Amino acid sequence: MPATPYSPRPGEQYSPQASRSAASASGGSGPRRMVAQKLPPADSDRRPTLPADPPRPLHSPSGIGVVDKSVMIMDALEAGPASLAQLVECTGLARPTVHRLASALVHHRFLSRDVRGRYVIGSRLAELASAAGDDRLVTAAGPILLRLRDATGESSQLYRRQGDARVCVASAERPIGLRDSIPVGTQLSMKAGSAAQVLLAWEDHERLVEGLQGARFTPTVLAGVRRRGWGESLGEREAGVASVSAPVRGPSGRVLAAVSISGPIERLTRQPGRQYAGVVVQAAHQLTELVRKNPDAAEHGLGEQ
Repeated sequence: MPATPYSPRPGEQYSPQASRSAASASGGSGPRRMVAQKLPPADSDRRPTLPADPPRPLHSPSGIGVVDKSVMIMDALEAGPASLAQLVECTGLARPTVHRLASALVHHRFLSRDVRGRYVIGSRLAELASAAGDDRLVTAAGPILLRLRDATGESSQLYRRQGDARVCVASAERPIGLRDSIPVGTQLSMKAGSAAQVLLAWEDHERLVEGLQGARFTPTVLAGVRRRGWGESLGEREAGVASVSAPVRGPSGRVLAAVSISGPIERLTRQPGRQYAGVVVQAAHQLTELVRKNPDAAEHGLGEQ
């Protein structure tokens, strides 16, 4: 009697090898019997899975691609330093795009590189953040600069760094006689003067080296500024003018501004720091405390603390 053809049941697939194995197991005699072997489901039978969600920006897109991508990179660095590969992974952007944008952001100091070559938030963002607090700083500085002027008899100023210049954001002029007049808004060089020394002395190594190029002061001078906590200059910015400056710091300890007095060398002498550093440093400390706490809290005059 001829063998009846075998039809696999649903979920089974015909396998000649399995059929021969079954025949051998039965002694090899008699008609061959077709058997079915259950096979794993084909790839096409697997349940489809969705791809992983791409990284999402912290802010809704503006529609300006290059800006949105640059913000994604800076947002990614909020958590700390990152290599190029980590930025690519975090942002989901193409590696050449991340490299190109990150290099441009480094050029404009929105990003920087640490000693291991990783990208970090740059100093320009800190400068802009500090500038956002200018009104508070200037308001607090007014009375202190007036008291400093009265205590020294010389014009007093408050300087902030903006890019490659320092800007006078508040001042109290000597009312009579020969004086060093610097109106609010005046931009001066970061290459000369005691205020420039103070604003540069505590910068990171890269900016320190850059700032010293073409400067009228030396690394030794800046080391002295850091050690003493104040700077002095004799004719650096302008012939015949001397000055003394001290740093104003924010809550993190970063130098935000410089308090200064300036006037003729004949009055300030050739060692102005010896005579005036104490009162200038005290004024800077008062302004530091006002900015850190409450700009309306301190009413003490210079020399009263």
